[in-house]
Amino acid sequence: MKFRLSGAISILFGAGLLSCVSALAGPVVCTTSFEAPSAANTEIKSTAVEVTRCGPVQTTNDLIEQRFFSYSSPYARGIDITHQITDILGISMGGGDGTKVMGFGFPDQTIVWDGSAVENTTKALMQEQSNPIPLRVRDLPSSMGK
Repeated sequence: MKFRLSGAISILFGAGLLSCVSALAGPVVCTTSFEAPSAANTEIKSTAVEVTRCGPVQTTNDLIEQRFFSYSSPYARGIDITHQITDILGISMGGGDGTKVMGFGFPDQTIVWDGSAVENTTKALMQEQSNPIPLRVRDLPSSMGK
Protein backbone atom coordinates (compact mmCIF):
# COMPACT_ATOMS: atom_id res chain seq x y z
CA MET A 1 0.00 0.00 0.00
CA LYS A 2 1.42 3.39 -1.02
CA PHE A 3 0.26 6.88 0.09
CA ARG A 4 1.13 10.04 -1.82
CA LEU A 5 -0.02 13.59 -0.94
CA SER A 6 -0.06 16.34 -3.56
CA GLY A 7 -3.15 18.48 -4.16
CA ALA A 8 -5.29 15.37 -4.46
CA ILE A 9 -4.90 12.25 -2.36
CA SER A 10 -4.04 9.10 -4.27
CA ILE A 11 -4.06 5.69 -2.64
CA LEU A 12 -2.76 2.66 -4.47
CA PHE A 13 -4.31 -0.69 -3.55
CA GLY A 14 -2.66 -3.47 -5.58
CA ALA A 15 -3.84 -2.92 -9.18
CA GLY A 16 -6.60 -0.36 -8.39
CA LEU A 17 -6.16 3.35 -7.85
CA LEU A 18 -8.50 5.36 -5.61
CA SER A 19 -8.25 9.12 -6.00
CA CYS A 20 -10.18 11.84 -4.21
CA VAL A 21 -9.85 15.61 -4.24
CA SER A 22 -8.83 17.26 -1.00
CA ALA A 23 -11.16 19.88 0.46
CA LEU A 24 -10.97 22.45 3.23
CA ALA A 25 -13.51 22.13 5.99
CA GLY A 26 -14.81 24.93 8.14
CA PRO A 27 -17.67 25.53 10.53
CA VAL A 28 -21.03 24.62 9.00
CA VAL A 29 -24.55 25.04 10.38
CA CYS A 30 -27.40 22.86 9.13
CA THR A 31 -31.07 23.66 9.69
CA THR A 32 -33.92 21.26 9.10
CA SER A 33 -37.46 22.38 8.49
CA PHE A 34 -40.72 20.86 7.37
CA GLU A 35 -42.22 22.49 4.30
CA ALA A 36 -45.36 22.01 2.30
CA PRO A 37 -44.95 20.28 -1.07
CA SER A 38 -44.97 22.45 -4.18
CA ALA A 39 -48.31 23.16 -5.83
CA ALA A 40 -46.99 21.82 -9.15
CA ASN A 41 -46.63 18.31 -7.74
CA THR A 42 -50.23 17.13 -7.27
CA GLU A 43 -49.34 13.47 -6.82
CA ILE A 44 -48.22 14.00 -3.21
CA LYS A 45 -51.17 14.41 -0.86
CA SER A 46 -50.39 17.31 1.49
CA THR A 47 -47.58 15.63 3.37
CA ALA A 48 -44.84 17.81 4.73
CA VAL A 49 -41.38 17.47 3.22
CA GLU A 50 -38.30 17.54 5.43
CA VAL A 51 -35.71 19.96 3.99
CA THR A 52 -32.17 20.34 5.34
CA ARG A 53 -30.02 23.29 4.33
CA CYS A 54 -26.36 23.65 5.28
CA GLY A 55 -24.19 26.72 4.95
CA PRO A 56 -20.78 27.94 6.06
CA VAL A 57 -20.42 29.96 9.25
CA GLN A 58 -18.16 32.97 9.51
CA THR A 59 -16.33 33.12 12.83
CA THR A 60 -16.31 36.33 14.85
CA ASN A 61 -12.55 36.72 14.38
CA ASP A 62 -12.90 36.46 10.59
CA LEU A 63 -15.79 38.94 10.59
CA ILE A 64 -13.89 41.56 12.62
CA GLU A 65 -10.77 41.14 10.45
CA GLN A 66 -12.88 41.51 7.29
CA ARG A 67 -14.47 44.70 8.67
CA PHE A 68 -11.10 46.06 9.81
CA PHE A 69 -9.74 45.85 6.25
CA SER A 70 -12.93 46.94 4.48
CA TYR A 71 -11.69 50.25 3.12
CA SER A 72 -7.93 50.05 3.61
CA SER A 73 -5.43 47.27 3.06
CA PRO A 74 -3.08 45.64 5.59
CA TYR A 75 0.13 47.58 6.16
CA ALA A 76 2.49 45.24 4.30
CA ARG A 77 0.26 45.29 1.21
CA GLY A 78 -0.50 49.00 1.50
CA ILE A 79 3.04 50.31 0.95
CA ASP A 80 3.66 49.06 -2.60
CA ILE A 81 3.88 51.39 -5.62
CA THR A 82 0.23 50.87 -6.57
CA HIS A 83 -0.98 52.04 -3.17
CA GLN A 84 1.44 54.96 -3.13
CA ILE A 85 -0.07 56.21 -6.39
CA THR A 86 -3.68 55.57 -5.38
CA ASP A 87 -3.10 57.27 -2.00
CA ILE A 88 -1.87 60.43 -3.75
CA LEU A 89 -4.90 60.37 -6.07
CA GLY A 90 -7.30 59.71 -3.19
CA ILE A 91 -8.45 56.29 -4.39
CA SER A 92 -9.19 53.83 -1.60
CA MET A 93 -7.91 50.29 -2.21
CA GLY A 94 -9.28 47.93 0.44
CA GLY A 95 -9.92 44.31 1.23
CA GLY A 96 -7.68 41.73 2.88
CA ASP A 97 -5.38 41.64 -0.14
CA GLY A 98 -5.64 45.36 -0.93
CA THR A 99 -6.82 44.95 -4.52
CA LYS A 100 -10.45 46.13 -4.34
CA VAL A 101 -11.26 49.70 -5.32
CA MET A 102 -13.54 50.90 -2.52
CA GLY A 103 -14.13 54.53 -3.48
CA PHE A 104 -12.58 57.96 -3.27
CA GLY A 105 -10.87 58.77 0.01
CA PHE A 106 -7.40 59.56 1.28
CA PRO A 107 -5.74 57.24 3.85
CA ASP A 108 -6.91 59.31 6.82
CA GLN A 109 -10.52 58.99 5.64
CA THR A 110 -10.25 55.22 5.07
CA ILE A 111 -9.13 54.83 8.69
CA VAL A 112 -12.36 56.55 9.77
CA TRP A 113 -14.40 54.29 7.46
CA ASP A 114 -12.70 51.14 8.81
CA GLY A 115 -13.24 52.35 12.37
CA SER A 116 -16.93 52.92 11.68
CA ALA A 117 -17.26 49.45 10.14
CA VAL A 118 -15.61 47.84 13.19
CA GLU A 119 -17.74 49.95 15.57
CA ASN A 120 -20.99 48.98 13.84
CA THR A 121 -20.00 45.31 13.74
CA THR A 122 -19.07 45.36 17.44
CA LYS A 123 -22.40 46.97 18.34
CA ALA A 124 -24.28 44.35 16.31
CA LEU A 125 -22.32 41.51 17.97
CA MET A 126 -22.97 42.95 21.45
CA GLN A 127 -26.68 43.35 20.68
CA GLU A 128 -26.82 39.74 19.48
CA GLN A 129 -25.23 38.49 22.70
CA SER A 130 -27.38 40.43 25.17
CA ASN A 131 -31.02 40.11 26.14
CA PRO A 132 -33.17 42.76 24.48
CA ILE A 133 -35.31 43.18 27.62
CA PRO A 134 -33.55 43.39 30.98
CA LEU A 135 -34.86 41.22 33.79
CA ARG A 136 -36.48 43.51 36.37
CA VAL A 137 -37.73 42.01 39.61
CA ARG A 138 -38.25 43.39 43.07
CA ASP A 139 -35.83 42.29 45.73
CA LEU A 140 -37.20 39.47 47.85
CA PRO A 141 -37.20 39.92 51.60
CA SER A 142 -34.43 38.09 53.37
CA SER A 143 -35.46 35.09 55.45
CA MET A 144 -32.21 35.11 57.40
CA GLY A 145 -33.47 37.50 60.11
CA LYS A 146 -36.53 35.43 61.02
